[in-house]
Parts: sequence; C-alpha cells; structure tokens
Amino acid sequence: MTTSFTSPLPASIDELWERRSELTPDDTEARDTIVGAVDELDAGKARVAFVDPATDEVVVDERAKRSILLSFRVLGMAESAVGDFYHHDRIPLKKRFDGVRVVPGAIARWGAHIAPGVVLMPSFTNFGAWVGSGTMVDTWATVGSCAQVGENVHLSGGVGVGGVLEPPQAAPVVIEDDAFLGSRSMVVEGARVRRGAKLGAGTILTASTRVFDAETGEELPRGEAPAWSVCVTASRVKSFPGGEFSVPCLLVLKRLAEGQEHEKLALNDLLREHGLNA
Repeated sequence: MTTSFTSPLPASIDELWERRSELTPDDTEARDTIVGAVDELDAGKARVAFVDPATDEVVVDERAKRSILLSFRVLGMAESAVGDFYHHDRIPLKKRFDGVRVVPGAIARWGAHIAPGVVLMPSFTNFGAWVGSGTMVDTWATVGSCAQVGENVHLSGGVGVGGVLEPPQAAPVVIEDDAFLGSRSMVVEGARVRRGAKLGAGTILTASTRVFDAETGEELPRGEAPAWSVCVTASRVKSFPGGEFSVPCLLVLKRLAEGQEHEKLALNDLLREHGLNA
C-alpha cells in the first residue's frame, strides 16, 4: 500500500472513531462532522478506495470507511416515502443524480457516488459505493457498500458486486474501467476485476479464488481477473481426507489486446467454443 496518501476528509473523524461507543444522535457536533464527510463521498470528492496509478495497488481510505460506520451511530431512525413505498432507516436515499439516468425501480443510498453518464436500471447501489461515468448497472444488479466500479463498465442483469464495511481494514471489491460482468456473476470479498476483463455469465470470484490460464496452465494471482482477458468459472479436482472433490476456480480463456472489446455475440461465440454458455 502507498504511504503517501492523505485522506481529504477531516482528521477529526479519527478522533470520533476512537470514542465511537459514546456517540449518539444527540451529539450534534459529531453528527455535523460525520454527515459532512459522507456528503463528500456522495459528491465524489472523496472515495473509499482507488487504484494507485504509480503502484497499481488498491489504496483504501480508512477515514472514509470510518465516516460511513460512524453515521450509524449519529443518525436516528427516520421514516421516508417514495410514492406508496415507505422506508424506516438511518440512511436516507441518494438525491444527487446530476447527469445520471435513473430508471424507476433503481435505488441508491446517500453516500454512494454515481457519476454523470451512469445508467441505473432497477438495481441497488449501497452506502459508500462509487460508480464511474458511462457504466451500466443493469436490472437486479447490486453494487455493495464501498464497492468501487470504474468507468464504462457493464454490470449485467443480476450481477452481485459484494460490499464491505467491517472489519474496517478490509479492502472493498474493485471493478476497473471497461470491464464486463456477465449475467448473475458474483464478485465478492475484496476481489478485483482488472481493466477490460470480461466475465462470462455465472462467474464467481472471491479474494481466495485460484486463477489459472487455460492456454498455459499457469497459476495467476488469486482473487483477480487479469486485465483484458475473458474469464469463466471452472473447477479443479483437489484431494481431501474424505476423497477427491471439484473446487471452483477462475479460468482465463483468452487474452485480449489492450483496448480490444468483444461484441456480445463475439463473447458468446468464444464461450461456446469452450462448451460454455454466456
């Protein structure tokens, strides 16, 4: 992790974190500080995590995560309504959607940054998430708390991008620019989909998922879909005291040239060549 990063959020958040057990909604000064910090996340002026271009490592802003967690201490339960639908929660719905297309049925919570040019189909974007410009969050897709989704990403129908708030030091899921996640894919536990990677339908990727290159058999870094690759869930046989069992893994079917895109039909054809469905 880089050591030069300084959070744009106030240092007083760290002091409040140390005495978090004492905080209540009656502490107006603390509430104002915390709400102000989450407003910065909502506006995109701060974010929970980002990829450091110098090191290619994910940098987590712990102060941002602390702000989110502290908000549950200082915000009281409140009733809200959208038409005939009523809600009772501590965290309000997001109201800042400049340049965003929000289809009826889409839900985003305050503290999530949704950049101009995003399309939200009926979907759910949770507290502290970041969704970059040009990204499509398709029907029934979920973007979990603090998840980081880059620009020009397609989250297909039913995709689940996992969230993370606790433990505070845990890294969120990172989906980098130009990625494509096929229908019903799941990326959780701080896994990382690197730039331009394409995941076939139903792909499962966790931080501990083993990753293999189909052409060479080489094992690649765990929990990461390589940049500019086409990947699917596969399995490898592993011996246990009780016998041999198939254990899920991520299989890299093909490497793409940097910037190369697959039309949906071309992606389908590639996966069918390997006896898979997109």
